[in-house]
Amino acid sequence: MRVLAFEDIYDMEAMFVSAGIDLSDVTFQQRWDSSDALEHIESFNPDVLLLDHFMPPFSGYEVLEELLESTVMRPNIIVAMSSEHSRNQAMVELGANYGTIKFNVTELGFWPVHSSS
Repeated sequence: MRVLAFEDIYDMEAMFVSAGIDLSDVTFQQRWDSSDALEHIESFNPDVLLLDHFMPPFSGYEVLEELLESTVMRPNIIVAMSSEHSRNQAMVELGANYGTIKFNVTELGFWPVHSSS
């Protein structure tokens, strides 16, 4: 699984590790700003795209809008993960698969978890 996160404050990979998400078969990349977002999405070709709304210079909503209007391949899963519920809802209405508060993103059911053996 290839995961691309656009988040400017929190280290998302560390958040996943501390939540017990198994990243051994995950290629994870985080962009700390949304400059050249489409180019990064196209070159990385993620299965999962995580979009924070409040991120310079373009909001997650603007990145999603640009992605959906472009010829860049849409990731299988797009997650709106703002700290503001209404911003997540707006991205879901635009075309994101999920909208969740960013601190709950690790609770979505599609992440691989460490086995408890």
